[in-house]
Amino acid sequence: MAVERLNAIVSQLSPSKSGLSTITQKNPDDVVITLAIRTPLAKGFKGAFKDTQLDYLVYSLLMKVIQKSNIDPQMVEDICLGNVNDPTAAYMVRAAALAAGFPNNTAASSVNRFCSSGLKAIQDIANQISLGNIDCGIAIGAELMSAASPDPQPFHEEILNRSKDVADCMQPMGQTSENVGKDFDISRESQDRFAAESYQRAERAQKAGWFDDEIVPIATTVKDPKTGQEVRVMATKDEGPRWGTTYESLSKIRPAFPDYGDRSTGGNSSQVTDGAAALLLMKRSTALAMKQPILAKYVGATVTGLAPRIMGIGPSLAIPKLLGKYNISLEDVDVIELNEAFASMAVYCVERLGIDTAKMNVRGGAIALGHPLGATGTRQVVTGLSECRRQRKRVLLTSMCIGTGQGMAGLFVNEVL
Repeated sequence: MAVERLNAIVSQLSPSKSGLSTITQKNPDDVVITLAIRTPLAKGFKGAFKDTQLDYLVYSLLMKVIQKSNIDPQMVEDICLGNVNDPTAAYMVRAAALAAGFPNNTAASSVNRFCSSGLKAIQDIANQISLGNIDCGIAIGAELMSAASPDPQPFHEEILNRSKDVADCMQPMGQTSENVGKDFDISRESQDRFAAESYQRAERAQKAGWFDDEIVPIATTVKDPKTGQEVRVMATKDEGPRWGTTYESLSKIRPAFPDYGDRSTGGNSSQVTDGAAALLLMKRSTALAMKQPILAKYVGATVTGLAPRIMGIGPSLAIPKLLGKYNISLEDVDVIELNEAFASMAVYCVERLGIDTAKMNVRGGAIALGHPLGATGTRQVVTGLSECRRQRKRVLLTSMCIGTGQGMAGLFVNEVL
């Protein structure tokens, strides 16, 4: 520890240090990740989790966190759940934590920043640790899109009259995708070709077993819609990848949002999905004292806003903002997890930022795997760190667009080389 502290002091006195060398240093006060796991991603309304409640899914994953990490639940001071559609999420995570074996002095909360909620939960726990408010916490993202979500209430008339952006916040996500396609000339062909690559990468990763160290099996109950009979099942793998998908097969699919355009389809948009992911975080010094394996370092995250009608391009603004804060470039990044809410926004971000697609969504993205809204921000980190380990690479960048016109990005350093 003394050597690490000395290195930290020397680095602060050395202005010649690059941003990359700075973020990859190891210091006692670093916020680190000691466990990163997720459930399988199940098809919404017809998959393994279609009849599962949010509290049970979170409870099941928290049980896996305890089992896989061997951590004393007494050491976990706070649990933050990212969730979008369930208005009772704060109740659900508190109850799930107590049932999983965490003591009643382990706190719990929920956060909602739409599709970035999982990353927001990571940021919340990491910031608390960094400030010394807690020593150890868990960030979870979970979403059951099979459960009906309430329609948003119309805005107050006075608010609507204040700004066109206000009204645009109510635009359906499909409409915003078509806006991006038309405004920036992202063709249907380019979107279908991108989507085909996502499916093919997910198929390759699934066949090769690359997801195996990410996924923990979850036992749950599925109800037969015809008979009502309940059957106990074990969910073990992602249900979204469609093996054999090609550009030609995707090009035959009808537009999903014909009222707004003809470029976005069910084949080149993210899937409706149920799932959850979790990270165990603490200070490096705490991890070493507790003999917890250090998987990665949390560097930071940031958020930005933009016009709601083209919310999909949010990562093209959030990524440069984040990289600028740490004085690094895209060339310094080894693995990128960019949420594929729609192929329109993904293609735009790739072209706008000049992203090397060979290092982006190597295992496929939300088009092939699914996009459980509140879980995606954590799921991307779990997948990205696993891919970093497989490639023996260091720097992970994650990003996603956010409904109502926002973008978020996070930066991590893999330490299992």
